[in-house]
Amino acid sequence: MPFAIYILGLAVFAQGTSEFMLSGLVPDIASELNVSIPAVGALTSAFAAGMIVGAPLMAVLSLRWPRRRALLVFLVAFMFVHVAGAVTTSFSVLLVTRVLGALANAGFLAVGLATATGMVPQNAKGRATSVLLGGITLACVAGVPAGAALGQTLGWRSAFWAVALISLPAVVAVMRSVPDTVRATGDPDEARPHARRELRALREPRLLVVLVLAALVNAATFCTFTYLTPLVTDVSGFSEGWVPVTLALFGLGSFAGVTIGGRLSDTRPMLVLIPGGIALLAGWALFALTAGSPIVTFPLTVVQGTLSFAVGSTLIAQVLYAAPRAPSLGGSFATAALNVGAAVGPAVGGATIAAGLGYRSPLWVSALLVAAAFVTAGLAQAVRRAPSPRGRRGAARPEDGRAALRTRPGGR
Repeated sequence: MPFAIYILGLAVFAQGTSEFMLSGLVPDIASELNVSIPAVGALTSAFAAGMIVGAPLMAVLSLRWPRRRALLVFLVAFMFVHVAGAVTTSFSVLLVTRVLGALANAGFLAVGLATATGMVPQNAKGRATSVLLGGITLACVAGVPAGAALGQTLGWRSAFWAVALISLPAVVAVMRSVPDTVRATGDPDEARPHARRELRALREPRLLVVLVLAALVNAATFCTFTYLTPLVTDVSGFSEGWVPVTLALFGLGSFAGVTIGGRLSDTRPMLVLIPGGIALLAGWALFALTAGSPIVTFPLTVVQGTLSFAVGSTLIAQVLYAAPRAPSLGGSFATAALNVGAAVGPAVGGATIAAGLGYRSPLWVSALLVAAAFVTAGLAQAVRRAPSPRGRRGAARPEDGRAALRTRPGGR
């Protein structure tokens, strides 16, 4: 892998830390800014919404720029909005900085995915993707606990300062290491029609299917991850002191999963998706049934973290393979799918808890979401294999059903 891809992974680590660190800072922010805890929870929702909207929007707006310039603009903006968040005394201003930070984060990740996959051979997109997504998983392992520790020791503002400081060396490294290549269209006057051509790729059934699958699997992951703390304390019976250990175990599993996905998603993706997906579905159901036993909580946390990110990162790589007609905006499609899942999963899991179904219910929701992904893939395959009413010329080929989940270039 080119060194520049690891630099992009460092920046993604800082951004992933920012996205998830609020889980350990909510009470302090609410107390200092004189707002309710649910109001502070809106900061997370605002960030997720900004990521979903920002991925395609920022990718289109930056289409005329060379990729290094786009990455620097998004990264510098991300850094400065965290400085603003660290010094503000207004909750409204803090909310705005979270939205702006999410827009910058989404733009950086979308352009970063396109840049990373453009720097490697056509059959290595999965490995390049795993390096960037590895930054997110490392944020779960190290960045989020460190941010929570800083917040408890030096106040919540210190965590925002830390994210800004981590972003600074990434800015310098991007300037020195990332090639100043142009986007897919070198002529600024062609950027708008080029964007329309790439957005039309969203009409392709194969790409739409893979986007839905990626969103469903990621929704399952974050449905349980979001409510892992009450699951561990109220259902498994651990004290609060074990919560960081559980989160770190999930993070370690997720890093292992991204690594496995990166090694296999370019050459043997179905080996990850079918056996891994079945194991993931069975694991969520088993976790739901046995969550009351402390003996199985830690092992299943690691296993489910590994399977979730192995399958999820492979699907994200498939989005890029399924969008050959969108070389510049393919990363934004993948980013949007990732964050739609991150927003929908916790919302559905929270709704089941609010309905009085208990803290086990997100585990069942995760199992149902993975099952929905299998149903979606099966329906897509059936539709592709169905004879076309237009006759022989428009008939679907048998191999087209498998193409919805195939990542290798050239269809081999």
